[in-house]
Amino acid sequence: MQEKVTFNIDKNKNFSEWYTEIVKRAELADLRYNIKGFLVFQPFSVLTMENMYSLYEKKLQEKGHLPYWYPAVIPESNFLKEKEHVKGFSPDVFWVTSYGDNQKLEEPLALRPTSETAFYQMFSLWIRSYKDLPFKTYQRAQVWRYETKATRPFIRSREFYWIEAHDAFSSLEEAEAQVKEDMETTKEMLHDEFGIPFIFFKRPQWDKFAGAVNTYAADTLMPDGKVIQQPSTHLLGQNFSKPFDVKFKDKNGEDKYCFITCYGPAISRIFASLISIHGDDNGLIFPFKIAPFQIVIVPVLIKGKEKEVLKKAKDLQKKLAEKFRVYLDLREENMGEKFYHWEMKGIPIRLELGPKEAKSSEVTLFRRDTRKKEKVKLKDLVKKIEKVGEELTKNLIKKADDEFKNSIINVKNFSELKKINGKFVRVNFCSIDKDGEKCAEKIEKETELTVRGIRSDVKEKASGKCIVCNKEAKEVVYLAKPY
Repeated sequence: MQEKVTFNIDKNKNFSEWYTEIVKRAELADLRYNIKGFLVFQPFSVLTMENMYSLYEKKLQEKGHLPYWYPAVIPESNFLKEKEHVKGFSPDVFWVTSYGDNQKLEEPLALRPTSETAFYQMFSLWIRSYKDLPFKTYQRAQVWRYETKATRPFIRSREFYWIEAHDAFSSLEEAEAQVKEDMETTKEMLHDEFGIPFIFFKRPQWDKFAGAVNTYAADTLMPDGKVIQQPSTHLLGQNFSKPFDVKFKDKNGEDKYCFITCYGPAISRIFASLISIHGDDNGLIFPFKIAPFQIVIVPVLIKGKEKEVLKKAKDLQKKLAEKFRVYLDLREENMGEKFYHWEMKGIPIRLELGPKEAKSSEVTLFRRDTRKKEKVKLKDLVKKIEKVGEELTKNLIKKADDEFKNSIINVKNFSELKKINGKFVRVNFCSIDKDGEKCAEKIEKETELTVRGIRSDVKEKASGKCIVCNKEAKEVVYLAKPY
């Protein structure tokens, strides 16, 4: 018996089932690889993420970053140079300790969990003078971390795909400006291109990146109300330049240590938010620019008129492929099966071409976001597709923004926190320095909410007492339930 191709799961009522099924049914990833926590990325996720990579890398290069490819392994001696960094990442590291017939390596090699200790070892060789600065680099890469929490495809796994940018500057002010630029880049990509709303937070000192002076991270909400961290940017100051000897001679010929920043958009995790936020009860919906295929052509074949329709469909595919990513569906399935299939797969535009359309030089255009059809003349089709593609993406962004607007609530009483689900919770808090860590631990233990930090986009003044310890509040912080 053939498996039913329709997809109809209430995403907001049962997001967990929706997510599990769409990953499987839309063939985004196969979890049956025989190592726990690792998955096989399938064509629809790979094609989409390649498009996401392309846009992100173009933006970084426009802002002065140049691409590098670093080895996947890092010597233990590199990894041990920055004490806070090694303390933070050691529990998650995969180690390569032997080769061949179980022969020991001279030095253990870390399978990179992140690449600071690889980049800065080379920075110390490349940077010599103030004329070499600013030095702005990035790489697209896989990283490996032994996650002990439950793994979930794209959301949390032991291997993920990201971009990491590493930059060196002659002054603290320039490094701080880079952190702001990273936040702007996140807005330009995550929101304006991918349609994912978020809030940028300055993380508490107990939750910052290992080895950073300060960490700033974008948080968004998934349909089940849990928060997922997206791109983060870190002011590292001179915490890595000193142990790695990343120095430059200033205009007076004096040796100075560089100020360093790093930035990490995890493409595979952004993909998780993208499919979750834009998808509906019928499956996926992709923004036009990054869709694996922007258009699918479905010929409506009627006995005796197949040749004419197929010729028109192939000619149309060839013409549209000059500007768009187009798939011509010639599979031996009935029309209903094909329509449901491509709706579930989230292709923005479906073009239906039958004998009537072939004769009248038009097609039927179906929009995935509104699920409406209209007839379009072939001579007007390219402009119409461009218009619809732009409208569709704007529509997805507006819908996501509208839902996100109501995601923040104010709470003044600790007992109320236990009732909260699916929101950012705004509270008065004692401090995001080390002094507030015990209050944060109490919140997490009794409510499962975590302190996400203070907003980076607006200045908010605390008033009254800390919601936990009743001391004078110094900060307005946001809480949420994380993955």
